[in-house]
Amino acid sequence: MPAELRVAAEAARGFMPPDEGRALYDAGVAAAGAVPGAPLLEVGSYCGKSSVYLGAAARESGTVLVAVDHHRGSEENQPGWEWHEPDLVDPDLGVMDTLPTFRRTVYRAGVEPWVVALVGDSPTVGRFWTTPCALVFIDGGHGEEPASTDYRVWTPHVAPGGLLAIHDVFPDPADGGRPPYERIYLPALASGRFEDVSATGSLRVLRRVA
Repeated sequence: MPAELRVAAEAARGFMPPDEGRALYDAGVAAAGAVPGAPLLEVGSYCGKSSVYLGAAARESGTVLVAVDHHRGSEENQPGWEWHEPDLVDPDLGVMDTLPTFRRTVYRAGVEPWVVALVGDSPTVGRFWTTPCALVFIDGGHGEEPASTDYRVWTPHVAPGGLLAIHDVFPDPADGGRPPYERIYLPALASGRFEDVSATGSLRVLRRVA
């Protein structure tokens, strides 16, 4: 990963450790090489940290990242929850709005030309999505229902030979919430459509079996 983009990504606001981010970048480059011409897609962009890693991979590979997020925050980002950040609340509307921060992040990192922000909730966008993806990165809502929905809606769009990346996968309940592990990672393996590729921290990367 180019040094200036690595520095920008690591400085961006978000919850992805540097080793997981670099592994995500590597997965993006590998996926784009395996499925030339197909886009990368992420579900859950928040403030744009992962979008810089994947935007850098898209730039390197001559493709684009489609970043799907409603930018109103997942349930764990709402007032009263552990991951709530009050300065991301729109003062006029009183609701979360991470889109301005996301846009500043990708602009300052220099990857804006390779990042297409698609503002909408995951199931609504997914109903109309038809393009096979070189990589699908799922990092949306971490509750049981959002995780199950993201698995159902988005994993069919991983092209054969492409990659599925999942964030916040914690096999041990003591380490974190279980839905990304139980509702996305395990079903993907059990489906027979995916095989393990790598594990870095809480990031899991699987390959769509051709």
